[in-house]
Amino acid sequence: MENNNEILVPLLPLRGLLVYPTMVLHLDVGRDKSVHALEKAMVDDHLIFLTTQKDVSIDEPAEQDIYEMGTLTKVKQMLKLPNGTIRVLVEGLKRARILTFFDEETHFSAKLETFEDSTEKDVEHQALMRSLLEYFEQYIKMSKKISSETFSSAADIEEPGRMADIIASNLPLKLKEKQEILETIDVKERLAKVLETINNEKEVLNLEKKIGQRVKRSMERTQKEYYLREQMKAIQKELGDKEGKTGEVAALQEKIDQAGMPDHVKETAAKELDRYEKIPASSAESAVIRNYIEWLVSLPWTNSTKDDLDIAKAEKILHRDHYGLETVKERVLEYLAVQKLTNSLRGPILCLAGPPGVGKTSLAKSIASSLNRHFVRVSLGGVRDESEIRGHRRTYVGAMPGRIIQGMKKAGTVNPVFLLDEIDKMSNDFRGDPSAAMLEVLDPEQNHSFSDHYIEETYDLSKVMFIATANNLATIPGPLRDRMEIISIAGYTELEKLNIAKEHLLVKELEEHGLKKSQLQVKDDALMSIIRYYTREAGVRSLERQLATVCRKTAKIIVSGEKKKVIVSEKNVEDFLGKRKFRYGQAELEDQVGVATGLAYTTVGGDTLQIEVSLAPGKGKLVLTGKLGDVMKESAQAAFSYVRSKAKGLSIDENFHEKNDIHIHVPEGAVPKDGPSAGITIATALVSALTGRPIKREVGMTGEITLRGRVLPIGGVKEKTLSAHRAGLTKIILPADNEKDIDDIPESVRNQLEFVLVSHVDQVLKHALAGEK
Repeated sequence: MENNNEILVPLLPLRGLLVYPTMVLHLDVGRDKSVHALEKAMVDDHLIFLTTQKDVSIDEPAEQDIYEMGTLTKVKQMLKLPNGTIRVLVEGLKRARILTFFDEETHFSAKLETFEDSTEKDVEHQALMRSLLEYFEQYIKMSKKISSETFSSAADIEEPGRMADIIASNLPLKLKEKQEILETIDVKERLAKVLETINNEKEVLNLEKKIGQRVKRSMERTQKEYYLREQMKAIQKELGDKEGKTGEVAALQEKIDQAGMPDHVKETAAKELDRYEKIPASSAESAVIRNYIEWLVSLPWTNSTKDDLDIAKAEKILHRDHYGLETVKERVLEYLAVQKLTNSLRGPILCLAGPPGVGKTSLAKSIASSLNRHFVRVSLGGVRDESEIRGHRRTYVGAMPGRIIQGMKKAGTVNPVFLLDEIDKMSNDFRGDPSAAMLEVLDPEQNHSFSDHYIEETYDLSKVMFIATANNLATIPGPLRDRMEIISIAGYTELEKLNIAKEHLLVKELEEHGLKKSQLQVKDDALMSIIRYYTREAGVRSLERQLATVCRKTAKIIVSGEKKKVIVSEKNVEDFLGKRKFRYGQAELEDQVGVATGLAYTTVGGDTLQIEVSLAPGKGKLVLTGKLGDVMKESAQAAFSYVRSKAKGLSIDENFHEKNDIHIHVPEGAVPKDGPSAGITIATALVSALTGRPIKREVGMTGEITLRGRVLPIGGVKEKTLSAHRAGLTKIILPADNEKDIDDIPESVRNQLEFVLVSHVDQVLKHALAGEK
């Protein structure tokens, strides 16, 4: 490369354009300084320096806004256009660099240092030129934007530097890249740089081609699908489906978008919707898929109610709706308190266990009301099929989700109070065990991903407050019982029943029978008579029915015009309800030999049980009657064996079993009776019959007996005690190990009873038998 003398020429800054040496091209010039620079060049020797602006947006560039390296060109022709701009034809001569920049009043000019390309051409130059031509030819074939004549003219060039410039000027490069080639003065280096650039451009073209082919294939597939869909619409129209499924699919898509489903469920719904769109409406599968999508979008996935965490308000609602039941109310208020502190508590799983009519179901409604949650109830009584809980698989005709998912749809929120009514009445058969399916629903560790056979996708039940009700815990399988928090509701005392009748039942019955408070007045003594002499139950259902009878008869009296107001008192209760149905007071009117009062626990609450023993001459035969179960028969055998072993100490003939037949009977023979807790009662009745000593009529007892006379603890103390209180007993004999259960008994009942805690039958006999030993 040779460095020539310095020259001073006018300068014209270019915007978005670059001129290489030997290039001939037209320029449109409009800026004042540029026009003056051209005019100056035309006056002098037609030479002008062209350099490119770094930023095309600048209208009046300064020295720092233009590149130092540019091209010295010769103005070949100049033409003024009607719009005021000048069109000029220039030819590039040689590279030049600004030494000194002059910003004159009318135009720019610069003192330049010019550079001539070396004409030297060795083997390496020739190799680079050949490679460059080869790559350029390939590029022209790939791009199809450059004519073959351009390649021919480039191939004819002998000078290496000029070839590099011509090829670079025909490549679609950025201005900065073109400037870099212009600034590369060394010819060999310039050839290498253009070679590298053209190679990169080839790679870009290859990628463009691949992307283009991919897009084309995609377009072809989309066009094909569009064509087929249009055909499908036409076929559906011919078959009678005028609108096709377009509107329906769009509506379902909108529902899917608004349902708030988790991503994996939304993906499943989208796939099913795609299948639904492609299947003809007349197909049976079309209805199945649509039904499935409808279920998915109708389930609550995120919609929830905000818990009302006002504990005082919740307590007020619970007390308003229910009298008594302090344990349950306390548990609900505890849950609310913890929820208020943590704001992220999993829903508890409670089981309200107790006899019918004590308000288990209505209590669950009150809990929902106090929490400000939606309430949904599912009855499980008689459910024998596992699919009732988990749903049917969609392959079956008429398949639908199980009761849990149906309940969630009905609730409409992810955190309702969900009542599983009569959970102890589920049974199983060849169709599976529904109680086993309930394990997943009621397990706090698993129910966040409950799986229904119909829905298939997992559903979160962890925010649901499950409340189950049961009459008899014994029929609930152990694993299921283990997952629930058992809260026992034993039954009501007379005082509680009186308050419930006044505050709830009578108000409800008056409303249902169209009566006003001014038309019927039931006095407290009348209510107490109804409770004592017309009902015998743990709950209040029979009491409600008796009050309904009173209301019906009152309605007849008022409608017939006999009276305008009816007052029911203890004296005229029989006029409304007939003769007394039950005897209230002492279980027995007098002390009797061989008759002991036991306390039993049944599915409808506690009850008293008369156990009778009679002796007759014979050969020691033991007869048991009264529809006794196996456990109760074993208790009788154990009591008999104990009495035989202790005969001498009890002043009984040691050979009594050889001389007498012994008959043990429990009245109400049609009612099945079973359980170990009658052990001490049978033993007491036996001793009484064999010794002739009567048993105190005011004493009730319960406890399991061993062959050595030890008294073992039993269950249902609260229920049994309430029944004893109802029957008018005043002294209760309990196993010593049951002392802890006495605290569960209402204080009003506790204060009227005497509790005797025993650990051996000798102590039982001491308190139960009257007369001298």
